[in-house]
Amino acid sequence: MKIILLQDVKSLGKAGDEVEVKDGYARNLISKKQGVESTPKTRNDLKLQKQHEEKVQKERFEEAVALAERLKGTSVDIPVKVGKDGKLFGSVSSKEIAEACKDQLGLDVDKKKLVLPEPIKEVGKSVIPLKLHSQVTAELTVVVKAE
Repeated sequence: MKIILLQDVKSLGKAGDEVEVKDGYARNLISKKQGVESTPKTRNDLKLQKQHEEKVQKERFEEAVALAERLKGTSVDIPVKVGKDGKLFGSVSSKEIAEACKDQLGLDVDKKKLVLPEPIKEVGKSVIPLKLHSQVTAELTVVVKAE
């Protein structure tokens, strides 16, 4: 019996694959909602679903490229309190950088997309990578200024 997998099944295939299995195993997979019987309708539905997913992925990629172009050459200023030695009281985190992007640039940047290995603890200019998509990484310049 041919079935289309709805989930990844170990040693059988990935979601969306059409596989040939014995009838008993197929009934077992169907009852566990891990597959459906392969019919012309289910094959067509799967094809349409894959086309939709590809379209959505393409749109997300294009949005990420457009945002990366918009971020090119921009910087964000973050004023912080500084002690006598020029050391910061605390540090600048990805949350503060995301809020500054929203306030100064009008861009809603997710703080999880900022690749900040450790919080910024010094006054000055830093270039922070911004992972917008699996294939698109932009750079944002963050200028930490003393108040």
